[in-house]
Amino acid sequence: PRLSKSGWISCATCHNPALAWGDGLARGIGHGMKTLGRRTPTILNGAFQEVFFWDGRAATLEEQALGPIQAEGEMALDLKSMVARLEGTPGYQEMFQRVFAAKPSPELVAKALATFERTIVSAEAPFDRWIAGDEAAISEAAKRGFDVFNGKGNCATCHSGWNFTDDSFYDIGVMSKDRGRAVHLALPAMEHAFKTPTLRQVDRRGPYLHNGSEPTLAAVIEFYDKGGVARRPSLSREIRPLRLTAQEKQDLLAFLGTLTGPDPEMKIPHLPR
Repeated sequence: PRLSKSGWISCATCHNPALAWGDGLARGIGHGMKTLGRRTPTILNGAFQEVFFWDGRAATLEEQALGPIQAEGEMALDLKSMVARLEGTPGYQEMFQRVFAAKPSPELVAKALATFERTIVSAEAPFDRWIAGDEAAISEAAKRGFDVFNGKGNCATCHSGWNFTDDSFYDIGVMSKDRGRAVHLALPAMEHAFKTPTLRQVDRRGPYLHNGSEPTLAAVIEFYDKGGVARRPSLSREIRPLRLTAQEKQDLLAFLGTLTGPDPEMKIPHLPR
């Protein structure tokens, strides 16, 4: 909480390990108990991401780490005050000297936070055991759902690779005035485009989409089945009515559940009071 102006918001306020490193809210809560414009993204598997935030405005975890601390609507603490607080805490002075042989600084705080975030990696899930050859690791419904995921559902086009994301940006047809990636990359296709999130631990991360507008995974499947809601020139060419059957939707939901493994083991050292 020292990293926030109010002294009560910490990184874990929004990135709670018990909530798959999110906050379980449709949109985050920031300084002054004000509701933010977007849902809190998980930090799970951040070590493997190429860009950060829903709109990709940070190129590294270090850059991302300092963003919410300074943001007026989030933690609202200027970096000079942040450093002064840490320097005024004997325990942190000792820790920074031991690890960095230096006093706390914005750069070292960012490095410490980012280094911790890189340890938050999803554990082996039932899907991984199945892919490795254990046919009993997932249900027959989930196996059918994997076929839907890669075929008629068109999910794997964007949710690709072991982390189930291509780290790219798309307008998927969410009804929202938020311009997303276009604020930072002025291209017509980037209007209302947001980053493809990982699907690891996805069944623990509701509500969904960048603005938390879909409460459940079943609702997300219905959203995609309709081909989104908003019709704009920037709508991705991959977004179109899918016409999935009720059984295919249930199978797809079963498959998504196989992407959740045990929570990453955390070994937290004693921290200064």
